[in-house]
Amino acid sequence: MKKLYIAYGSNLNIEQMSWRCPTATIWGKGILKDWTLIFRSMRGPAYATIKKDAGSNVPVVVWEIDRRSEFSLDRYEGYPSFYHKEDIEVTMDNGEAITGMAYIMNQQAVPGIPSKSYVRTIMEGYLDNNLNLGYLECFLSAQ
Repeated sequence: MKKLYIAYGSNLNIEQMSWRCPTATIWGKGILKDWTLIFRSMRGPAYATIKKDAGSNVPVVVWEIDRRSEFSLDRYEGYPSFYHKEDIEVTMDNGEAITGMAYIMNQQAVPGIPSKSYVRTIMEGYLDNNLNLGYLECFLSAQ
């Protein structure tokens, strides 16, 4: 069974996803309306997550994944102890509203600074998918 997975962080990176989830395919691009990107940590470097924030938007890529890919993502994301899953709405580039699954970091995580290599992976994902790199750069400069 296939499902739609919403990527906003390192899983935007096509090369990374090709070895982690070789059967996953890009379904489309869109925006999470009224969400913002943040970096949080349990201990050690910080990782991307999202939180509700009226008026903010996060560019995303929606992947179509199978059960094997979801299992691989569960392990990578530390589900369920580090991230949990939520079904959230995405406004696709064509204006269509769809619902997909996203990993969102658990509440006990605190704000933090991501590693340079992690940020580079996300930036490559923005470039891979022709997303607005200015969004990420603006966000990171405000950190």
